[in-house]
Amino acid sequence: MSIRPLDGITVISLEHAIAAPFCTRQLADLGARVIKVERPGGGDFARGYDTQVDGLSSHFVWVNRSKESLALDLKQPAAIAILKTLLKTADVLVQNLAPGAAARMGLTAEILQKENPRLILCDISGYGNNGPYRDKKAYDLLIQSEAGFLSVTGTPEAPSKAGNSIADIAAGMYAYTNILAALLQRGKTGKGSVIDISMLESLSEWMSFPMYYAYKGAEPPPRNGASHATIYPYGPFKAGDGKTVMLGLQNEREWVQFCETVLENPALGTDERFDRNFKRNEKRIELLEIINACFSKLTSEQLIARLEKAQIANAHLNDMEGLWKHEQLRARNRWTEVDTPNGPIPALLPPGLNDSYDYRMDSIPAVGEHTDSILKELEIAESDITNMRASGAI
Repeated sequence: MSIRPLDGITVISLEHAIAAPFCTRQLADLGARVIKVERPGGGDFARGYDTQVDGLSSHFVWVNRSKESLALDLKQPAAIAILKTLLKTADVLVQNLAPGAAARMGLTAEILQKENPRLILCDISGYGNNGPYRDKKAYDLLIQSEAGFLSVTGTPEAPSKAGNSIADIAAGMYAYTNILAALLQRGKTGKGSVIDISMLESLSEWMSFPMYYAYKGAEPPPRNGASHATIYPYGPFKAGDGKTVMLGLQNEREWVQFCETVLENPALGTDERFDRNFKRNEKRIELLEIINACFSKLTSEQLIARLEKAQIANAHLNDMEGLWKHEQLRARNRWTEVDTPNGPIPALLPPGLNDSYDYRMDSIPAVGEHTDSILKELEIAESDITNMRASGAI
């Protein structure tokens, strides 16, 4: 087995839903030992979102492989004592509990780093640890709304949310990269650090193009469904067989090539009505009629063949079945299997091929599956474990 970048790193996570679990799953992919603290019985509430994956939640199986599940009722002193014992030697604490919950349990940097100065603490919340929105509840869709994402996504008639948990994913990614940076920093200073990740700030960073487009009160990019808001032609187009093909032009050289090879209308490439992107953007309806007149005579595969010949970027409009069967993912051997409490399931390897190590792709745990083994590591007596189980602390 190759040595992974985070082998020997222990992460304790008080996590639920997506943002924190997505962060810690990526740390586990790189070899970190991730101990996921869950409520006895039900565990992370994301386990109950649906039953689509052989009886398990689609959200949960995505972000919780390669972790150990430790069931603790953190309202009980005995459970808190176990957690604090683990944190004395841990490298990272990640939490996305309700605002203020960790502090009420005494899980602050001031307290924990006194015992373990090398500990890195990462708090993930909707709006950050200070400011007027600090205590406001935050879910993915609400952050999409607050960050202006909905205002530029959808159709002219109605805004639309992203089809995945984009605000959670953004926060999870920034938590992940900040923790990696903190581990590098600790290697230089010998000390841990405190990381404050805001979902709002994470998604706001990803809104940079629409935000700057609306600089100084300018009109924001219009909602154009799957079409690009400011570049044309760029988006979905119907072929004669009723299938949709996505295509995108980026510059005037590609526009001329598109007219000559795809539309087979070279004169259009120098037509003054359409010879600059801003003109094509302003005359979308007029230009769409010309494009449709050509595309309606072609099947989707014939259209893609012309686009490929012209070296114009294009794509199939895949659904989820198309993604499961995507030939490029198969050709690059991106699929593997991970085990679950209900049997093995397919899983994509993490993005990024690295020739020096293999990603960790271990099982998705049942609630509390590793409680006994972790407590025994801490040399807690069997009688104490029995008492804690009887009281519901574990």
